Amino acid sequence: MSVEVMVPTALRGFTEGRASVAIEGKTVSEVLQNLTKRYASLAPHLFDKDGRTRSFVGIFLNNEDVRQLQKEATPVKDGDVVQLVPAIAGGSPGAVAFPSMSKLKAAPRELTHAQMKRYSRHLILPEVGLGGQRKLLDSSALIVGTGGLGAPLGLYLAAAGVGKIGLVDFDVVEPSNLQRQVMFGTEDVGKPKLDSAEHRLKSLNPDVEIVKHNVHLDSSNALSIVGGYDVVIDGTDNFPTRYLVNDAAVLNKVPLVYGSIFRFEGQVSVFGYRNGPCYRCLYPEPPPPGLVPSCAEGGVLGVLPGIVGSLQAVEAIKILLGRGETLSGRLLLFDALNLKFRELKVKRNPECPVCGDHPTQKGLIDYQAFCGLGGIPDDTGHEIEPEQLREEMLGPNPPTLIDVREPLEFEIVKFAGSKLIPLMKLPERVSELSTADNIVVYCHVGGRSATATRFLLDMGFQRVRNLRGGIDAYSQRVDPQLPTY
Repeated sequence: MSVEVMVPTALRGFTEGRASVAIEGKTVSEVLQNLTKRYASLAPHLFDKDGRTRSFVGIFLNNEDVRQLQKEATPVKDGDVVQLVPAIAGGSPGAVAFPSMSKLKAAPRELTHAQMKRYSRHLILPEVGLGGQRKLLDSSALIVGTGGLGAPLGLYLAAAGVGKIGLVDFDVVEPSNLQRQVMFGTEDVGKPKLDSAEHRLKSLNPDVEIVKHNVHLDSSNALSIVGGYDVVIDGTDNFPTRYLVNDAAVLNKVPLVYGSIFRFEGQVSVFGYRNGPCYRCLYPEPPPPGLVPSCAEGGVLGVLPGIVGSLQAVEAIKILLGRGETLSGRLLLFDALNLKFRELKVKRNPECPVCGDHPTQKGLIDYQAFCGLGGIPDDTGHEIEPEQLREEMLGPNPPTLIDVREPLEFEIVKFAGSKLIPLMKLPERVSELSTADNIVVYCHVGGRSATATRFLLDMGFQRVRNLRGGIDAYSQRVDPQLPTY
């Protein structure tokens, strides 16, 4: 039997850039085994050391999640499609009570003449009308992150008249943000994102109350922040915060609108709504550190977060109105490069530790540790500061510099004499390095190189160090002539 295996962008580096591959096999499992026989470097990303499929890669046969149902032995036939869907960095009235409805004011506000005019296109929609607009004005939404996804989310929710919009962020506007974060302008560079976002949203719609949460969302504050809203919307670009937001939403019984982006691809869904699945049902565990680049590491088409964020805004408004069919139980995939949408089914996992029939996790956990991002302890001697690297590079025995970024990043800026070995290629190219060498590993901001350093230490390399803060920190602190990106 010949089956078409759809390969997402994040894994195409292992399939010679191919987006789809025809593979022979009688079952899904056999197809995947034959796929990894053809592309051996793909195997560790699909199977663990015991041969089980990885929990951070969804495996769908004709839109059904066979991995979650443990049906990898499902027979296949000619023309079937197996879709690989790895986790990527960067929810109508019914029988089940919707928790936010209890938060609405007992007496909905009356619209002023000015509001009648502002929201007139909503008022003449049968699915919204006067009652629906009152509901929006009395509702609240929390946006976690005011970046690429948060920008269209904030703009459209404010324009729609969602009465209270919470924003979670603690960053400042940088020049590289302006390519996609349409909330901000050149004059906002260097300013706190929350202040610039508040100014823009209040300018767009003075009706809306903007609540600024200038904090790093973590296990100590997420439950109290998320619990104060009717819907929470994920605009994050990292896995620890994504799992944190999911768990806080489930524990608070607040629906979560999920979105993620990578290069030209996006995902959208609704979790924890009307007894539907949560993010952990789709991806029980995160990928290993460094496997899935963030937008800062892998790049993103500037318009993509506008599309994905707008889809998230649609889902949030539908939830607040109690209208339409949401993406609960469905994962929407968007491929901007080929302008294609694909929809996959996601089922609630009754064994899920957070939303299952008998949940075992009753509170929030250490999500940095859960995602394997413990870093390299300072006292191990396997970290090097930019200033120290500069001294060693000018000394009589300069270190061997290994760059674990992608080739396009290497073209933008690099250390003279450094060797490029992208992180995902490191396991197969480790033989190019000598344990006798004094090695310094670097990347953009230090995350991927920390992963590479841990890997090399596990492989028996002792004289290896990670450049703290990456080449970006070196440019800022030592050599401003090096370009930043």
